[in-house]
Amino acid sequence: MMNRRRWLQGLATAAAGCLLRPFPADGFSSGVPPVYFPHYVDVAKQAGLLAKTVLIGHESKDFLLSTTGGGIALFDYDNDGWLDIFVVNGWGLKEFPQNEKPTNHLYRNNRNGTFTDVTEKAGLVRHGWGQGVCVGDYDNDGNLDLFVTYYGKNVLYHNNGNGTFTDATHESGLLQPEDHWNTGAAFVDYNRDGHLDLFVSNYVEYEYGLKFYESNPELVGEKSPVLYGVAGLKGTRNFLYRNNGDGTFTDVSDAAGISKAGLTYGFSPCVGDYDNDGWPDIYVADDSTPSLLFMNNRNGTFRESGMLAGVAFDANGRTQGGMGADSVDYDGDGLLDIVKTNFSDEMPSLYHNEGKGFFTDVTVPAGLGGETASVKWGTGFIDFDDDGRPDIMIVSGSIYPPGTGVHHQLPKTDSKMILMHNVDGNRFENISARAGPAFAESHCSRGVAFGDIFNTGRIGLVVNNLNDYPSLLRNQSSPTYSWLLVKLLGTKTNRAAIGTRVVVDANNRRQVQEVRSGGSFCSQNDLRLHFGLGAARDARVQIRWLGGAEETLEHVPANRLVVIQEGKGIVSQEVF
Repeated sequence: MMNRRRWLQGLATAAAGCLLRPFPADGFSSGVPPVYFPHYVDVAKQAGLLAKTVLIGHESKDFLLSTTGGGIALFDYDNDGWLDIFVVNGWGLKEFPQNEKPTNHLYRNNRNGTFTDVTEKAGLVRHGWGQGVCVGDYDNDGNLDLFVTYYGKNVLYHNNGNGTFTDATHESGLLQPEDHWNTGAAFVDYNRDGHLDLFVSNYVEYEYGLKFYESNPELVGEKSPVLYGVAGLKGTRNFLYRNNGDGTFTDVSDAAGISKAGLTYGFSPCVGDYDNDGWPDIYVADDSTPSLLFMNNRNGTFRESGMLAGVAFDANGRTQGGMGADSVDYDGDGLLDIVKTNFSDEMPSLYHNEGKGFFTDVTVPAGLGGETASVKWGTGFIDFDDDGRPDIMIVSGSIYPPGTGVHHQLPKTDSKMILMHNVDGNRFENISARAGPAFAESHCSRGVAFGDIFNTGRIGLVVNNLNDYPSLLRNQSSPTYSWLLVKLLGTKTNRAAIGTRVVVDANNRRQVQEVRSGGSFCSQNDLRLHFGLGAARDARVQIRWLGGAEETLEHVPANRLVVIQEGKGIVSQEVF
C-alpha cells in the first residue's frame, strides 16, 4: 500500500535541503530547461472587479460564521468562449441601506481585459450568508447552470441561454425543508447515466453559526470555543442528490451510503476517479474530523474509505483542520494525487496515489512541510511554467477577517499566497518571493479559482478576499514553453463532460486530468483543461469519456484551444 522507497528517497532529499533541479533531457534542446519564474500582478481594480466581499462581525463578540467565507466560479455563462467571474458574497450583523446590501456578483468578460458587473441583469441579486459555488449543465441544454450554497438554504440557478438565470430551486426539488450550514458542492454523474447529480457538504449544526462568543481574552477557554475551532460542536452530514433526468433531483444520501459516514465538519468536496475504475469517487476535506473518501461501488452506492485509503489523517494519524482540496497526477504515473489545505500551524497535505485507491502522505519529503503559516484555504494544481509538471498554489487568510470585533483587528501580514514549483515530479520548492508583486500582498483570502481568463494560454486566478476586493492575478511574464487547452462536449456523457478523463502525452511526459465541478475551497475552476507541453509542438490526446467510450487523437497541434466532441473528435480549434 505504501511506496516506502519513494518516501525514504524523498525524505533524504528534503533533509539535505537540496534545491538543485535535476531535470532530464525531456526534449529540451539544451537538456536542461532554463529557470522560469512567473510575474503575477493583481489587475482586479483595473479590470472592473469593484465590489467588496462583506463579512461584518460584532463590536465586542465573535461568531463562527464570520470566520468562514465564500468561493469563486470561473465559467462561460454566455457561451462566447471567454470565462466570466462569479463571486460569492457574505452578510453581517447590521442593517444595510437598501442600495448597499451585499450580494453575489457576476462579472461578464468584455474580452479586452475588463469585466462588466451584470448581476442584476442576469437575475442573480441575492442577499445572505453565501458560502460555496459550483457549475454544471444539469439539464444538458448546452448552458452552464449555477449552484450556490448558503448558511440557510441553497439556490440552483438555471441558465436560460440568453444571459439570464432563473431560480429553479423549488421546482428542481433542491429546496431544503430546513436550514443547514451548507459549504462546498460539486456536480457529479455518480451513476454514469448522462445526467449530473449533486453532492453538497455541510459544516456544523445550523444553530452554531450565529451563536455569540465573548471576545474578552480573559475568557479564553470553554467560554470562547470559536478561538479553538469547531471541536466539541455538533457536526453535520453530507448530502447526495440524484438527477432524475427531468429537471428534478431526489435526496439519496441514505440510500447511496453517504449518511453512513456520520457527523463531520465538511468543507470542500473534490471529485475524481481515484482507483482508475472509470467511476467518480468523492473526497471531502473536513475540519477537525477525519477527511472522507467515498469510493464508488458502481451500483449507485458508496463506501467511505478515508482511513483505509490513507487520506483521513496526516502521516502521524492526527486529524487536521482541512479546508480545500484539489487533485491531479503531479508525478506522471497515471494516478490522481490529492493536495489538501489545513489550519495554521499545520502543514498542507500531499497524498501520493499508490494505486487501487491507496495513498501515502508525502508532505514532508515532497517539500511542503514548512508551509505552516496562517490558515490555508483555496488551492489548485496549475502548470504555471508549462513544463508539464503541475505546480501547487495555495491562498491563505487569518481566521478573523478585518472588520468590527476585537479579534477582527488582528494584522493580516502572514496571509499571503503560496506558490510551490514542481521541481522534478517528486519535490516542490516555494518560489512565492519570486512570483511577482501579487505574492507580496496580504489578504484574508478564502476561495480561489483557476483558468485561462484572458484566452492567452496562461493560467490566471481570482481570489475571494473577506471584507476586501477580489484579487485577479494575471501572469505578465513571457511564455516559455508550449501548451494545450482542451474543451470537451459530451453526447452520451453529460454535456459538460464532467468526470471525463484526458491523458496527454508530450515531451516524453504523461499528464492526467479530469473535468471537475467544485474543488479548491468551495469554488469552481475553468472546465477547460490546460496542459503544459514543454518544448513539444504537438501532443497525443487520449480521452476516456465518463460514459465509457474512448478516443485517441494523434499529433494535436500545440498552443491552441481544441474543442472535442464525444464521437466526433476535434470540432473546432482556436489559436490565441
